[in-house]
Amino acid sequence: MFGNNHTQEGAPFRNIMADVLLVFKKNFEEVHDNSLESIKMILQNYQQRIRVDVRAREKVRRADFIGRDLVIVLGGDGTLTSISHNIDSNTPVMGVNSHPRSGDPLGSFGFYMDSDIDTFEEDFIVAIEGKAIVNHLPRLQATIETTSGNRIKTDPAMNDLLIANTHQYAPSKYHLRRGDLDVIQHSSGLLFSTWLGQGAWFNQIARKKKLGDIGQSDTHYLVITRDISTDILGPEYLDWTSQPTVITSDMHRGYVVPDGWDEYQFNRGATITVDLSGPPLKLLTFRNSMKDRIAL
Repeated sequence: MFGNNHTQEGAPFRNIMADVLLVFKKNFEEVHDNSLESIKMILQNYQQRIRVDVRAREKVRRADFIGRDLVIVLGGDGTLTSISHNIDSNTPVMGVNSHPRSGDPLGSFGFYMDSDIDTFEEDFIVAIEGKAIVNHLPRLQATIETTSGNRIKTDPAMNDLLIANTHQYAPSKYHLRRGDLDVIQHSSGLLFSTWLGQGAWFNQIARKKKLGDIGQSDTHYLVITRDISTDILGPEYLDWTSQPTVITSDMHRGYVVPDGWDEYQFNRGATITVDLSGPPLKLLTFRNSMKDRIAL
């Protein structure tokens, strides 16, 4: 069932009136422009049954996502991660690859984008009728507590999250605690990832070391120091955990960066807690679940 529609799952499309937001990648490349025009033309065929707003990702705001029955993201994985922090856990999201690598080696892999121009119309109807595969993707979130007692929650991260010194040439110094672990550490920063965070290099290291289990992907996350030797497996350097990671900064200024986008700065003495408390993302797929896709 979608949003405020009072229809049962599987109800005929003709009985559904849906509020849809289409967010697209705007970079003036012909392939993306052509994909956008194709999607808009298909949606026009259903204009009596849906209400559609179209926004460039550079201009979209959190308020644009409120009350939507479906959000369509047209682009690649970067387009989705760049706007996903605006989307709550109840709003279904459909990813459409505007430039698939299957047709062009310079295109996007689109791990989160299970639809493309060729399959879009069929997939769109499946999504609106409530028949798509629903994946609730866990998201990382950091909570910063300043020395003055202010608490700041970062945007949720569906891929990865970085904590480091804002001066990249300087070491990141911090007191790290997680479960029984309690150490003072110097590194080039800490990286955190969900299991589905395909783009994170440390995720690949962890898999080569057989650290982690996709069966625990809803409850566990990966954490690693950025200057790690791949021969080191101690939990102070590399861990697959369900417990919160807490650091107290000994840096003049550091930052938290979720999914490579907005930066949240903190000063010496601030405490930063990272865990999987972010609201999950409700991502729709049409042929395989995300867990099945990662196994293919």
